[in-house]
Amino acid sequence: MRWIHTPFPADEVEGLSRRAAVSPVMAELLLRTGLAEPEVAARFLRPALAELQDPFLLHNLETAATRLRRAIADREDIVVLGDYDVDGVSSTALLVSILRRFGSTPRFIVPRRMEDGYGLSRSAIDRALEQGVPGLFVALDCGTNSHEEVAYLRSRNVDVMIIDHHRSKEKPLEDGLLINPHVFEREHDGAWRHLCTVGLVFKLVHGLIKQLRAENHPLALRIKLRDYLDLVAMGTVADLVPLHGENRILAKFGLRILQGAERPGLKALMAVAGVKPEQGLMPVDISFRLGPRINASGRLADAALSVELLLSEDEGFCTETARQLDAFNRERQDIERLITEEAERIIERDYADCPGIVLYGETWHPGVVGIVAGRVSRKYNRPCVVLGNEGDLAKGSGRSVDGVNLVEVLGRCCEHLTNWGGHPMAVGISVAKHRLEGFRAHFADAVRAHTGSELCEATLMISAWLSPDVIRERLMDELEDLHPFGQGNPEPVFGLRGIVLRQRPEVFKGQHFRFSLDDSRGRRLFGVAWKMAHRVPPVGVPLDFAVELAWNHFNDRKLLQLELIDWRHAAAI
Repeated sequence: MRWIHTPFPADEVEGLSRRAAVSPVMAELLLRTGLAEPEVAARFLRPALAELQDPFLLHNLETAATRLRRAIADREDIVVLGDYDVDGVSSTALLVSILRRFGSTPRFIVPRRMEDGYGLSRSAIDRALEQGVPGLFVALDCGTNSHEEVAYLRSRNVDVMIIDHHRSKEKPLEDGLLINPHVFEREHDGAWRHLCTVGLVFKLVHGLIKQLRAENHPLALRIKLRDYLDLVAMGTVADLVPLHGENRILAKFGLRILQGAERPGLKALMAVAGVKPEQGLMPVDISFRLGPRINASGRLADAALSVELLLSEDEGFCTETARQLDAFNRERQDIERLITEEAERIIERDYADCPGIVLYGETWHPGVVGIVAGRVSRKYNRPCVVLGNEGDLAKGSGRSVDGVNLVEVLGRCCEHLTNWGGHPMAVGISVAKHRLEGFRAHFADAVRAHTGSELCEATLMISAWLSPDVIRERLMDELEDLHPFGQGNPEPVFGLRGIVLRQRPEVFKGQHFRFSLDDSRGRRLFGVAWKMAHRVPPVGVPLDFAVELAWNHFNDRKLLQLELIDWRHAAAI
């Protein structure tokens, strides 16, 4: 792995440190984030809900809010269809919850992965219409390219509203109300351009309540929108959208609301996931504990169960459902582990030198292959598509690496695909099995053309070089202002030069190791290396460490901990 650190001129770091009243380390981190002016840096470090812009600046949002308001007033039958991932589930829960507050009784449906496939499919629509034809059909986190499905609903005299953030190279919908900033880009819309669907639904709800408050609607005047930010944070963090602009505001305040956990379903989910909100809530708690359990129901069963969990006020139901999701997640982990092991054997046998990898397994579960794609793309630092069996089709997901835009790559070879869509880092695709070999070859060529090389070398960006002496509570307090970390605001990785370990690291659970080191004053710092037991560093020789800094809560104590990302023999200076 190649370490990269691009230093800033010392006078720039010193100047920002002085003008913004932050440490030199913090000044370098701010400069690396593109925040060179103290006023801009201050707004980033201390965001406010008041900075959220007028929701009606989004294209079609005012029209959509007006249509929702009419549906509520006329007590129309409303159907909400949301995708089966965390963004879709939290979007559905948010919109249904608000509509219920205003006396509406919307029906909601979540596509069943194995029966309906992805998104706004005809089979999912037909299932939604079994209980009657609604006046308004709202699709969330899908539908941007669903021209035929929207035309079918319109032929049944159903008004269609789509709120989505997936990119599209097709023409916009002609008969249906679409809110999607990637389709309708406007000048100065950078603050909300990268909102995921639950963020867009929050803007729609904000617009609806704004209209109703203008009419002095008594309930609209009492609703506190910030109470719904826990749902917004769930979808925003889990969907890996850039955490800057309004996403940063919504995620930061949403994590605070989530930490208070008033929603019974989320309290129950935290309990089974081992999340302790009293110790502080981080994006990783959503990404690796709460989110996977919500996703597991959609991967292996019916994600409507997760929506019910987020909406329910029944603590007994929530406890039992959270346990059920936890069981689904354990089953998902077992399936995923077996597929990952098989996928890695195939890569090392057949595709060791291939710049872009397409894998297919006849027995692989289509609901799990996206997670496998993420694991193998990270391990081999190459874009990877993993597909499972679904009748005549191979269906699954692709995951990318830094510097490779999967939307652009697939645009070069999409003639082989039956269906595809997604983001630069994650896509969903289906391909006829007889076209699989052609797609595999063209995908590798498209990645090669995109990158200009055969294979991408793994790199590690060093945010700043530190002396162990400065790793103290004051630095941790400053880093707290940078939270939440995620896409577009990565957690800083610090380099430590010339570290000499005096004691051999202690391996535990066969996979990890603990270590300790001393600063120049003899103060001992403790660290951990996850899943690195195969690379235990030597004792008594100078080493460079790349670490992240975290608090470790143990036995009611809060301890500063180094988390080792990589190490190398000390570079000559």
